[in-house]
Amino acid sequence: MSGSAARKGKVRKELRYQIVTAAFSGLRFLRFVFQFLASDFTTTNNSNERINNKVFRVMARSTFKVLFYLKRQAEQNGKAPIMGRITINGTISQFSCKMSVPPKLWDTKANKASGKSIVAQRINEKLENIKTNIGKHYQRICDRDSYVTAEKVRNAWLGFGDGYQFLMKTFDDYLKEFAEKRVGKDRAEGTLVNYTRSRRYLAAFLQYEYKLEDIPFRELKREFIEKYVIYLSAVRHMLPGSIHTPVKKLKLMTYTAFKNGWITSDPFTGFHINVTYRDRRFLSESELQAVMRVYVPNYKTAIVRDIFVFCCFTGLAYADVKKLTHDDIHTDERDDLWIVDHRQKTGTQFRVKLLPVAKRLVERYSRLRLPGNKVFPVKDRDSMNMSLRHVARHAGLSFNPTMHEARHTFSTTVTLSQGVPLETVSKMLGHKHITTTQIYAKITNDKIGRDMDALSQKIAEKFPIE
Repeated sequence: MSGSAARKGKVRKELRYQIVTAAFSGLRFLRFVFQFLASDFTTTNNSNERINNKVFRVMARSTFKVLFYLKRQAEQNGKAPIMGRITINGTISQFSCKMSVPPKLWDTKANKASGKSIVAQRINEKLENIKTNIGKHYQRICDRDSYVTAEKVRNAWLGFGDGYQFLMKTFDDYLKEFAEKRVGKDRAEGTLVNYTRSRRYLAAFLQYEYKLEDIPFRELKREFIEKYVIYLSAVRHMLPGSIHTPVKKLKLMTYTAFKNGWITSDPFTGFHINVTYRDRRFLSESELQAVMRVYVPNYKTAIVRDIFVFCCFTGLAYADVKKLTHDDIHTDERDDLWIVDHRQKTGTQFRVKLLPVAKRLVERYSRLRLPGNKVFPVKDRDSMNMSLRHVARHAGLSFNPTMHEARHTFSTTVTLSQGVPLETVSKMLGHKHITTTQIYAKITNDKIGRDMDALSQKIAEKFPIE
């Protein structure tokens, strides 16, 4: 037994020796590997440092993940809100996707809506867009910063991060401030309507072209503007003169971003749209006389006709005649009556002398003693234009005029055609620039004919034919 025990003990010692030797050899090997790697990563070679940095960044990026889930405890009306979760390097940040879905329609394993219904497809499309956009912000931060966290990416996607200001959010902030501080003071309600319409066009374009609800200013390039113009023309079927307005509003937003330092350059630099305006309709002398003389059986329609005629002889826009009071009509030293007021649209002051027709209409309606000392009982614009359709039918006009075409009629038939200088007409219309008057005021062929007749007489006297 002792000999056998001795042999076993010897075997054990030998086995322990082999194990320790192997382990020591393994440790030496591992030490060698680590030293090699350390010497490789600590090399002073700049190219190697760049390679190593890229390796580490790729390793860091491999932890990036975005998934979606339902917040079932917040279920209301049979729908639960969809939430998102960003995971980066052990950091987690959650957000709301601003969408809700019936729990039975949600695939927990796939983290998306189940089935092939239109509802499911739309939800999954929006979720994919969210995931793609978050990925773009993650990539951008990785390229820019030395570290990245889930909270940092989430804030960038939401537009809270430095340098991540968004187009539609800026537009909404502008509209809110415009409505609170300017409407009713130096701008009309209609101006806000135009801005809101331009905002609607822009939102529709983002959905149509990019399937997005908003876009960072840093992603707005020249290509974006060009695509927007094409969209307004080809999809919205807008003419160049109409396209100019929404594009101008977009330009205002990009200028705001540039002014605030959110972008380094304005994408509109060097970009121009060749604006062409449609010929503005107006009533000729015979058509205006027909409207003035025609019998209108409905007295409410007759009132609209009178207000229209008044605007034809004063050049007042709808908003200006609506707010016109007797306090805005002044008498000069020669007992002539003048309208002195500020335009609702621009706040620009204008002065118009009351011609006999306009003066007679003021006297006629002064007997009504309207509330607020108003001159005329002006209805809403659409009702006025609808009543003018009946006036046009009774008067035998070939088209249906609108209230604004009364302003064109004043510019052409009543003033310019009668020899009133363009500069004078511009002042009476309250235009800031005479170029605006040149757009709206078209010289009639009759005026051209009379001017050329006068020129012919002068030339004949100075240059007689022998």
